[in-house]
Amino acid sequence: MSVLGRVVRSGVGRRRVQTLVIGLTMTMAVTAAVLGGSLLVASSAPFDHAFAREHGAHLSVQFDARRATAARLSASADAPGVAEASGPFGTATVTPHTDIEGMGGGMDGGIDGVPMTVVGRAEPHTGVDLVALTEGRWAERPGEIVISDGSQPFPSLGRRLTFPALPGGPTLKVVGLARSASRTGDAWVVPAQIAALTPHGRGAGYEMLYRLTTADTAARVAAGRRAVTAVVPAGAVSGAQSWLTVKKAADRETALFVPFLLAFGVLGLVMSVLIVGNVVAGTVGAGLRRIGILKAIGFTPHQVVRAYVGQALVPAAIGTALGVVAGHLATVPVLSETANVYGTGGLAVAPWVDIAAVAGALGLVAVTAWAAAWRAGRLRTVDALAVGRTPSPGRGRRAGRVSALLPFPRPVGLGLARPFARPARSAAMGAAIVFGTVAVTFAVGLSSSLAEVMEARAHDAADVTVGVSGPRNSMAPGAKSQGAENQDGESPGAKTQGAKNPSAQAPGAAKETEADPAAITAAIDSQPGTGKYYGIATTQATVSGAAGVISVVAFTGDASWGGYDMVSGRWIEGPGEAVVPTPFLTATDTRVGDTVTLNDHGTAVTVRIVGEVLDTHHQGMEVFTDRVTLAAAEPDLQVESHHIAVKAGTDVAAYTDRLNTALRPLGVTAENGRVGNNSGTVAVLNSLTAVLTLMLVAVAGLGVLNGVVLDTRERVRDLGIHKALGMTPRQTVVMVVTSVVMTGLVGGAVGVPLGVALHGWIMPAMGHSAGLNLPESVIAVYRTPELVLLALGGLLIAVLGALPPAGWAARTRSAVALRTE
Repeated sequence: MSVLGRVVRSGVGRRRVQTLVIGLTMTMAVTAAVLGGSLLVASSAPFDHAFAREHGAHLSVQFDARRATAARLSASADAPGVAEASGPFGTATVTPHTDIEGMGGGMDGGIDGVPMTVVGRAEPHTGVDLVALTEGRWAERPGEIVISDGSQPFPSLGRRLTFPALPGGPTLKVVGLARSASRTGDAWVVPAQIAALTPHGRGAGYEMLYRLTTADTAARVAAGRRAVTAVVPAGAVSGAQSWLTVKKAADRETALFVPFLLAFGVLGLVMSVLIVGNVVAGTVGAGLRRIGILKAIGFTPHQVVRAYVGQALVPAAIGTALGVVAGHLATVPVLSETANVYGTGGLAVAPWVDIAAVAGALGLVAVTAWAAAWRAGRLRTVDALAVGRTPSPGRGRRAGRVSALLPFPRPVGLGLARPFARPARSAAMGAAIVFGTVAVTFAVGLSSSLAEVMEARAHDAADVTVGVSGPRNSMAPGAKSQGAENQDGESPGAKTQGAKNPSAQAPGAAKETEADPAAITAAIDSQPGTGKYYGIATTQATVSGAAGVISVVAFTGDASWGGYDMVSGRWIEGPGEAVVPTPFLTATDTRVGDTVTLNDHGTAVTVRIVGEVLDTHHQGMEVFTDRVTLAAAEPDLQVESHHIAVKAGTDVAAYTDRLNTALRPLGVTAENGRVGNNSGTVAVLNSLTAVLTLMLVAVAGLGVLNGVVLDTRERVRDLGIHKALGMTPRQTVVMVVTSVVMTGLVGGAVGVPLGVALHGWIMPAMGHSAGLNLPESVIAVYRTPELVLLALGGLLIAVLGALPPAGWAARTRSAVALRTE
């Protein structure tokens, strides 16, 4: 081995603690870089990536089986402009019933799912639209079904779906969950199963999937549809779906995540660069005396640089390799959860992310080590030996004199003065603490804001509800935009909530009744403990200037207390007024104070918009108004549910029992109104937040650990003198830990406002990405006591990072410390 190699090996083995710190820091930094980079990639056009990977269908067309045969449809693959086609696949539209143990409502203790389109496919991987299995396996025989993940409530392997409305009441067992980037079906069975899912024993329709030679615009997709229609029998096409419509819906759903992932991804990458650069520069800087010795025995500046770059790269390379492995282990489950929200197939770490993380980390180490070693290598031998032995003269002396006058024990005073002796190193540790505190503050605020959003969108402030068992449902992320038509015609999916009662019942909800509304209100009024209540009636209408049908929610009574958070304006106070969500204002190009005309069953109803409300149901295309407003159009519009707030001190369970006794003869039931609002989107965001925050806090802690290790190594002779003069191990720990207290407090004090500012920027951006304005209650979630605790979090990071080297310093014997260079 050459002399240079011996120096490298000796330096790596001699400074074991610093070698370990570099390795651990590189491991955490590369892990954070792989995770952050992968999330940035995942947030960049996830639908486009999934569509390309799964060879999605540019155009999916539904055909009436009574008007076209399978052979005629197969010939449409040769239509002009069609590059590739798959099918025809038999289809049927059915409504499943699921037995849910322990749940009430529905039939036989189960629930009715939403209508869904079932497609007969023998295998998931056809030429077009490669369906990606997320769990289980593909259906192999009749009696088995694969469900589109997110299309039905409570989908899980092994669950049985029954179809009581079909002859023979067929039962299918869920054997797999899958996702189609093209969203060409809600479920899949073997082709032989389709006949049993239709009333007359034959397929209700066929589906053909096409990839077009050019499909980048709506006009070109429409041209492809016309070409297909021209070669099939007249009237055979019953519906079609463009991939651009699916892309638009998918992009709208995933837009919520982009600002969030960008914030954490960039934060992690910047923090990794900061910590790695600081660790390597500090390690090289701490070896100035050894550099002087090497120069004294004949090493040239170039050899010194190579030696110290090598000493830094050896542990860095090991840490980088471990970081790539750890990054994959941490990233794969996170990307899996992200894919569930994005509604795409499984995501994987892009190879270029690994390459960029490895090259960037090792390049950063090499450049930082080269710069620090080159600066030291150019020093004269005598200067390098002198600088390496002691800190710069004068640094920290004034702080030391001031700390001696403070009424603190001497170890505390020595610790408080230490940051002023190495201001650059203290600043680097402070920057690490600032980033860690920013991450924690942002994470806490994000979790609180998401909880506020879920509470606001649920509208379930009532203690008791009559007629429904929970708040109105919204579509699960990744589900098809239901009841809406695209530019090319009807969606091939089943008719869904957008075409049904906009107050769609939650699983287990009671059936709609024909009970006398007056009798119900009389029963409510008669109960002791009834505070206030309102009723909800729902209908559909069209609005001048907006395409499609919108949902209209009409109230009886004051519903302002019912959990409807206002973004701007005020709640409705009488007939002729309405509040609407942000997407409605955007779609109709209106604002608060404008009037709109509703076409309700042929009657024009003019309302004035008096407020903007946070609501995400039915893509925000809803109008909330008073029932009297619709009296001219629908005089017999019936209240479907009542929402009750009991008086203070009233036992809700006892009140519900008493009310049910009065309502039983009417055939309706009362249930607790606050049923909770679980959301897969919120769960994924919270899990991502937790993982990323822990990563950033760990990197921040390692930054502090490295700084304290270097400082402790540098002061080892001083520690020996203090111990010789009687300093106990406990006092040594106090002195070392105290040296980072001020840095931690300042870092926390700076990091918390930055975290609050980041939250104040990201939350509105997330809302705007989803087409929503958020109310102040969602943004202003921090409280003063909480901010104080978060600021102390910077101190906690500093103390945790300082404890290991403090323990090492406490265990070092005086004689060993005095002999150490």
